[in-house]
Order: sequence, then C-alpha cells, then structure tokens
Amino acid sequence: MKIAIIGFGNMGQTYANSFMSSGFVGASDILILNKVVVEEKYSFGIDSANFYTQPNPNIFESDILILAVKPQDFKQLASEIKAFLNTEHVILSVMAGISIEAMQKELGVSKIVRSMPNIPTQIGEGMTVFCASNAVDRKELFIVQNLINTTGKSIYIEKEEMLNAATAVSGSGPAYVFYFMQAMIESAIRLGFSPSEAEFLVSQTFSGSVQLQNRSKLSNDAWIQRVASKGGTTEAALLVYNKNKLQEIVIEGIEAANSRAIELGS
Repeated sequence: MKIAIIGFGNMGQTYANSFMSSGFVGASDILILNKVVVEEKYSFGIDSANFYTQPNPNIFESDILILAVKPQDFKQLASEIKAFLNTEHVILSVMAGISIEAMQKELGVSKIVRSMPNIPTQIGEGMTVFCASNAVDRKELFIVQNLINTTGKSIYIEKEEMLNAATAVSGSGPAYVFYFMQAMIESAIRLGFSPSEAEFLVSQTFSGSVQLQNRSKLSNDAWIQRVASKGGTTEAALLVYNKNKLQEIVIEGIEAANSRAIELGS
C-alpha cells in the first residue's frame, strides 16, 4: 500500500512519523507533495526522491491520498491535482470546514473520508473523529481507521455534521484544558510556589487524574465525591465554582465553538 501526503506541515509530518513509527507503512511507500522543498531534518527518513513540489503521476499511484493543506488552499490544490485522480483513489482529509460534497465536486472523485484530529496526535495521543462518503467500502474504511489510529484513538460517525461538534469538543478541547491548567498554575504562584514548582504541581495533577479516571469504572461525579470530603478544602472550592456556574460557562463556551464551526463550514 502506498500513501501520498499532500501538504507537509504539522499534520502531514505527524502522519508520516506515526505511520513509520507504528510499522504500518514503510518509508519507501510514503510520497510527499508540498509546495516548498522540505528540509532533510524533517524528512523522517523518507527518501528525497519521494518528495515533490509539483504534481507528478508517481504520487498518484498511491492507494490513499491524505489532504493536509490549509482549507483556504484547497480549491487551488484541487485544480492542480484533479487530472491525476481516478475513481479508485481514497481521499483522507484533515482540512477543517471542507465538506465531503465540496471535495467530491472539486476533485471529481467519490471516495472521501473526512476527519477532525486534535493536536495531541503529534505525540500519538490524539483523538480523531471521522466520517466517510457512501462510496468508501468497509475494507477501505478499516484501512483508513488503522492509519488514523497510529496517531491515537478515533471515533467513526455516520452524520458528517457531527464533525462540527467534534471540533468544538475534542478539536478545540486541548485549549480548554491548557486554559484551566494555566489558571491553576497562576493560583499556585499566588499561594507561594515558584513558577516551575507550580507548573510541575499542576501538570502532574492533571496527568495523574486522567490516568486514574481512565483506569477506573467510576464516573467523574463519583471521583469528585471521593476527593471532596464534607466540609473540606475541595468542597470549599467547588462551592465557589458552582456559585459562579462554572459548569454552565464551560458548556456555553463549547456551544459557541460549535456554532462557529458550523458558520465556518458554510
């Protein structure tokens, strides 16, 4: 199986590195199309002969083409590669906001998988939500999911419009986590910890809590109750959060992100 990655920015590099690190695809079977020359230090061991700056028939001998360009560059790219595509090509898109229907129209192919990865894919801990056109068969979908899973975990959805919700929850989600972490770090500094101590304290607290939750069958509410003893310090903090309706604020923020995703997609 040959894989072509079109666009070799962060996501393109992430996929190339993940495919090879997992052993799922060999370096000789990955071809790269990028509008500028890629420096050797970013090649991940892929032979220089497999890198192209202009569309070439060799690239399109691949079974799966990954579109990892910026959404605003898609139409120009489509006009450049359309003549090289055929009905058997499977397209995996990581472009935000470009619908399956739009890609089918611009590229002239029917087998499209559209995905929404998040930034932890860069370290193999990502969350990707994806959907596919009806033309993609079960075997092809299985192969694509295996490719995606080299970067973390994934969920397949039937309804394409749910990718907007995925963008709001998991795509943007790491920023919400970093936002809350930063608030905790600043609080720790105010309480007397040095910046490095505060960062370490909060980072390990998040890491340990997530691992604890992942290894347990208890709900988040149950864990909160385990930590928050009656009349204790945790309860004092939770009372402030509840008084200021923090949970509702978080939900409102994610709903705003979802609305914006819908707006950008249309």
